[in-house]
Amino acid sequence: MLPINETHDPRLRSFVDAANAPEADFPIQNLPFGVIRRAGSKEEWRGAVAIGDQALDLSAVAKLHLLSGPAAQAIQAAAEPTLNRFMDMGRDAHGALRAALSRLLAEGSPHEGVLRGCLVPLADIEHAVPARIGDYTDFYASIHHATNVGRLFRPDNPLLPNYRWVPIGYHGRASSIRVSGQRFSRPMGQVCGAGHTVPALQPSRRLDYELELGLFIGSGNALGAPIPIESAEEHIFGLCLLNDWSARDLQAWEYQPLGPFLAKNFATTISPWIVTWEALAPFRVPFQRADGEPEPLPYLTSLANTVAGALDLTLDVAIETEAMRASGQSPERLTRVRLPEAMYWTLPQLVTHHTVNGCNLAAGDLLGSGTLSGPSPGSQGALLELTEGGKKPITLGNGELRTFLEDGDAVIFTAWAERDGFRRIGFGECRGEVLPAPVGVSGAHA
Repeated sequence: MLPINETHDPRLRSFVDAANAPEADFPIQNLPFGVIRRAGSKEEWRGAVAIGDQALDLSAVAKLHLLSGPAAQAIQAAAEPTLNRFMDMGRDAHGALRAALSRLLAEGSPHEGVLRGCLVPLADIEHAVPARIGDYTDFYASIHHATNVGRLFRPDNPLLPNYRWVPIGYHGRASSIRVSGQRFSRPMGQVCGAGHTVPALQPSRRLDYELELGLFIGSGNALGAPIPIESAEEHIFGLCLLNDWSARDLQAWEYQPLGPFLAKNFATTISPWIVTWEALAPFRVPFQRADGEPEPLPYLTSLANTVAGALDLTLDVAIETEAMRASGQSPERLTRVRLPEAMYWTLPQLVTHHTVNGCNLAAGDLLGSGTLSGPSPGSQGALLELTEGGKKPITLGNGELRTFLEDGDAVIFTAWAERDGFRRIGFGECRGEVLPAPVGVSGAHA
């Protein structure tokens, strides 16, 4: 487990004033990585870290030759148009660069003058997907979500017997992953409505979001060489927010017997900044399950995972309808959930289970947690649960009703970690917006 070090010191302040605000997502204790360029430009994409309301251009910093040793090698990789090579260098390199950047950006830094020329306002940049994602796997790690969804279809036996023993997952589609700000067309697909025996091709009428965390792999493993639970954290680069948009009506028709397909592969949105695993070290908490739940099998168990395998994060979901935007109304919160209450498995356990059969992970691969739902009302991570399968519409503050998403709806995820004695750090925003279905494709409505 990564130790708490000088970069986590709550007394640290940056010469970037906005980073010192108590509610800042990107204080100097965070320093998440992303890939940027100035909005609307044809500049080369390059790596950056977020600090307050600015992005530090790592390509520009690298050209100043202020660093030496492992940090100097790491910044060259982190300045590239994707973070894959930097991710693959391993956590010693990640830590060396993060520590060096922390010192450079600190209040009183002797390099403040030249570094100010390497800052670009966050309001003036656009983002690329921060890594070349070779593979994407989505898990199902929240027992409350699994139970809530199972109850809609199997009221007497909502949770399948394997759930408590095996981290369930499926292989998703990497090509449709985009960063926050993604706007996508309502998906088309086959739907077979109640009372019908013949399906029809039509736009989804039950479009949903899924509140998730995304885990980026750092250094990978060789084919045939499983990652033991004791070393799983060495392969985690960092986390982002992830919205695994889902067309529930397409899903209901197609998912048997092989699972999700067109209902999931049309769009996935991630937040653009990756919060490093090291930055989250102060927010580790014990991995605990409710009384009566079985202990994981030995290959998924370690002392470190039991003592501090979980993360104490808070995650929010908000909706902004077209009518809200037109009237200048702020987005309305639908959900708030605490991660320790939602996750039945830890993130290191997901990495270990993914590789126990010899599967090889590579730098930049993305793992999704699955929808994160808590045990209490208002902590469900999808409309499918909040509306009990569409039976109980939500009334928004402006009087609009929602069972599932309408055209023009935007969904915004935010998350943060806070603990007494440490600086709050955040993830920024993961936002996506639903556009109307494409024209010219039709079928009889089911």
